[in-house]
Amino acid sequence: MLRQLSATHRSWPLATPFRIARGVKTVADTVEVSLRQGGHVGRGESVPYSRYGETVPLVLAQIGSVRADLEHGAGRRDLQVLLPPGAARNALDTALWDLESRQAGVPVDARLGQPPLENMVSALTLSLDTPEKMAAAAAAVATAPLIKLKVDAWSPTERIRAVRQSAPLARLIVDPNESWDMALLRDMQPVLVENDVALVEQPLPANYDQVFDCFTPARPICADESCHVAADLPRLRGRYQAVNIKLDKTGGLTGALQLLEAAQADGFLVMVGCMVGSSLGIAPALHVARHAAFVDLDGPWWLQQDMPGGVHFQQGHLLPPSAGFWGGDA
Repeated sequence: MLRQLSATHRSWPLATPFRIARGVKTVADTVEVSLRQGGHVGRGESVPYSRYGETVPLVLAQIGSVRADLEHGAGRRDLQVLLPPGAARNALDTALWDLESRQAGVPVDARLGQPPLENMVSALTLSLDTPEKMAAAAAAVATAPLIKLKVDAWSPTERIRAVRQSAPLARLIVDPNESWDMALLRDMQPVLVENDVALVEQPLPANYDQVFDCFTPARPICADESCHVAADLPRLRGRYQAVNIKLDKTGGLTGALQLLEAAQADGFLVMVGCMVGSSLGIAPALHVARHAAFVDLDGPWWLQQDMPGGVHFQQGHLLPPSAGFWGGDA
């Protein structure tokens, strides 16, 4: 029986602007895919990301280029060849996982040999702002176990100290989004120790990885923009202590699980992150996040309104979506 593939652009207004070193956004633009076969429908979502040269029209065109293959039965293994890692492959791969699980009557966690998902700690992210406003934002979520703060090259010390003062008990992740240089990173080492920062995420531009060959950081450094797929790990060994797995980079859950296995084998700390999008994009990532040292899946937390039945957040804890939301029926 042939499948029916549909792909749609959706826009999700944010509750407040989300600002990082590269810019600010007020809407999350996603691509939603549905694969229908018989009485079953599998869904997936991705976030085209301009940092990687992606746009909504481009991702929709990539999906359209493999429509015939998918509708005539191409599977997840075929998809690894048909499309490169990225948002288009992510939406299709996760829709296939969902469809397969519904057709088999076996949820994704069981297919992976795992128990049902449980609540997990997820970082709540503080948008880049003045130290005073970031302190106020931190105070509002001070009971969260893990807080991530966005910084740039201007006044990072003041911002980190302001957040730490407002949230003295939380573990902190600092994310400069490639905005620092090596001199600033060296200067920031005492500040990171002073404020008990647990992880620094991609401080330098991705094409500067080699400068870490002769640098021993005071706190672990996590590769985000520098790490997309398992094949990236050999050049990251000895340079980074952690890697951030995002399904929009790996091209779906299939690639994310491959990267997870390889990263664990190489001794990297694992972080699982996301772009800003709905719970449909987060649900597959939970099956990787359950194995991570750091979870940063608060994308839906930023939306004015999420999909019905999606994840929920309670004081920095992420509660899985309702049964049957994604990954098979209850």
